[in-house]
Amino acid sequence: MLGQLPILTALTFLPALGAVAILVLRALMRSEDRPALDRNARGVALFVTLFVFALSILLVLEFDTAQPGFQFVETADWLTALGINYRMGVDGLSVLFVLLTAFLMPICILASWKLEKRVADYMAAFLLLEALVIGIFCALDLVLFYIFFEGSLIPMFLIIGVWGGANRIYAAFKFFLYTFLGSVLMLVAMIYMFVVSGTTDITVLLQHEFLRDAQMWLWLAFFASFAVKMPMWPVHTWLPDAHVEAPTAGSVILAGILLKLGGYGFLRFSIPMFPDASAFFAPMVMVLSVIAIIYTSLVAFRQTDIKKLIAYSSVAHMGFVTMGIFTMNVLGVQGAIFQMISHGVISGALFLCVGVIYDRFHTRDIAFYGGLVHKMPVYAAFFALFTMANVGLPGTSGFVGEIMTMMGAFEYDPRVAFGAAFGVIVSAVYMLTLYKKVVFGEMTNPKLESATDLDWREWINLGVLAFLAIWLGFFTTPITDITTASVEALISQYQGALAASANP
Repeated sequence: MLGQLPILTALTFLPALGAVAILVLRALMRSEDRPALDRNARGVALFVTLFVFALSILLVLEFDTAQPGFQFVETADWLTALGINYRMGVDGLSVLFVLLTAFLMPICILASWKLEKRVADYMAAFLLLEALVIGIFCALDLVLFYIFFEGSLIPMFLIIGVWGGANRIYAAFKFFLYTFLGSVLMLVAMIYMFVVSGTTDITVLLQHEFLRDAQMWLWLAFFASFAVKMPMWPVHTWLPDAHVEAPTAGSVILAGILLKLGGYGFLRFSIPMFPDASAFFAPMVMVLSVIAIIYTSLVAFRQTDIKKLIAYSSVAHMGFVTMGIFTMNVLGVQGAIFQMISHGVISGALFLCVGVIYDRFHTRDIAFYGGLVHKMPVYAAFFALFTMANVGLPGTSGFVGEIMTMMGAFEYDPRVAFGAAFGVIVSAVYMLTLYKKVVFGEMTNPKLESATDLDWREWINLGVLAFLAIWLGFFTTPITDITTASVEALISQYQGALAASANP
């Protein structure tokens, strides 16, 4: 049904049109009509994001899970003199990330419903961010990918820098500089790939055989960008600052989507295009992944800010992702993709839980809280569920992703799996300690007496995410059926390239 329709272009540019519509409304409405402008901006943003989510569901329903290649491919002339064209398409490695992005955006809009500062600009920034991120997952041209990839920095920079906390300027610039500097090396690598191959078509480049020595440098250039995006240890230090200063919805989209761009980049570029280099550097990635899992978990245990603790937890969970990807086996890669989807749900929910109490008391200091279960029992129940999911309790989606990546790692090297397992134990310690301090015990702080339980918007957001965290914990096939064909093709191509390199 969708084969003849430009659904990927619609998914990518409809949010951008929504952002333009909001900015036009702001320009047309008088300053004294600000309440009406804010109300209209919220309405437009929610309508557009819900419509895009509905389109993404249709996309996934029409996706042929038996086909490993790109589907819904769209092409158009662009910079034809340079051999650069507009090309869009999705496969099993990318289509679920389009769905995840479209799913989280309406939640972010609802979570920001009570925002009062420059509401129209805020909603436009989120819509623009959605357009650029979906474009990243759909782009089949290097130049187009890079434009979307770098363009996504701008709205996130503004979201942190304008609507963030007290140190928002420092955090915004740190976020921008870290991610931008890493991507400059990737741009140089892309230019070299174009010069050597004569094309920027990703589908063609996936079949191109780069010389082994060139692969090493190209792999490192892409790694510089994707490792910062993940973020991997030791280039992770921008993330806690960005999370702490970002508004709640900004943290949700940062953890839920933007951290996944690095993992997607490894799967789309590093492994299939540079197989020899990927095999050579895999042990290094494994060491960095295990360090990230253990070290950042220990650092999280010492945090006094709830948001910063969850931010370090995200770094640890991304360690499972890189570990799974570079096992170079089907189980590990499948687990890495599942872990990214699961983390998008669970981390988003945890940051929403922080936002609920921050909106009421305007502090994230763990010591301020205690005994919230007496005043906010429904909130305490949701927070308990997401805490357990974050530590990988069986029956939640967090368990599935972690066990799959560890099984893949055990097949690669049992020592890696044992190191990751130790990190799981530490994560249980710091998350359960956090929950105990915030929710249980006596309510000794009199300021907490005014606490009120969840409102209807918070109920909807946390309820939907709770359902997904449990549903995906029991029913994994909706994810794995979509990814299996593409993952198997990726591993087969990788192994074939290594065999051909070993026997020229």
